[in-house]
Amino acid sequence: MKPFGTMSGYSRRFSETASLWLMVWLALLLPAPAHADAPAEIIGSRFVYTAGAGDTLARVGARHGLEPAVLAADNGLRADSRLKAGQQLVIDNRHIVPERMIEGIVINLPQRMLFLFKGGVLVHSYPVAVGRHTWPTPTGAFEVTALERHKTWIVPRSIQNEMRREGKPVRESVPPGPDNPLGDYWIGLSLPGYGIHATNAPASIYGFRTHGCIRLHPDDAANLFALVRRGFPVRIVYRRILLTDAGTAGVFLEVHRDIYREGGKAFKMVQQLAADEGLSGRVDWREAERMARREEGIARAVGR
Repeated sequence: MKPFGTMSGYSRRFSETASLWLMVWLALLLPAPAHADAPAEIIGSRFVYTAGAGDTLARVGARHGLEPAVLAADNGLRADSRLKAGQQLVIDNRHIVPERMIEGIVINLPQRMLFLFKGGVLVHSYPVAVGRHTWPTPTGAFEVTALERHKTWIVPRSIQNEMRREGKPVRESVPPGPDNPLGDYWIGLSLPGYGIHATNAPASIYGFRTHGCIRLHPDDAANLFALVRRGFPVRIVYRRILLTDAGTAGVFLEVHRDIYREGGKAFKMVQQLAADEGLSGRVDWREAERMARREEGIARAVGR
């Protein structure tokens, strides 16, 4: 006879199957994805992800473009929870496209997302890391001026001074290799000293972590590098409140933290944006107020 409390092989398999179906069921309870009649307005999706060895909430969030705390909350976990290989997570990484271009790159800083357009079509979107609140990434219209592989990092004087203040070894340059924070790909911008580049710290993606440059996962940097050219337009914007009419799926809202402290109450900004877009009468304002308060940074349905 088996000791009380142990599970037979059949019971264990039943439990594992039930857990899988529970995760899928939870995913289905989340707001429905945008309808196909608005494919370019909302990117990302809702799906079940199986954690691999070494995965953490921060790593998974960095790769898929969502805050670790939001990922934890969506899965009923604590923010400091450790993941196990094989553990299943519901991921909702939908984002609203902030604006469109015929050809070029749009980077929205609060959103920490990069959007690549060609022929008026959104062809790729990537999570990025941008400037920390004490070293913000500038906004404006720029263009690609350089494309370099395995670039030597010439450390700016300002960063050398920071190294000195923090008691770190002061370096004037870092050659290509695993210690180079630029990774293997550098896309220089017409804003001197700034660029879009790969990284030797992939877990830092989707954070406010840089000295102003835009940092990509190495795989995404390789992909983007092959698709742009010198003269390619780049527009960097700061839009923390995003609202869109997704057709039959209803109205979607995305609210981000005001990391650069540009000001404005989130809920009042949502109300103004809805009025400007003629959507005020279609918004569930209780849900919109909840989202404005939580600032999760994910596109969620707020239609009545």
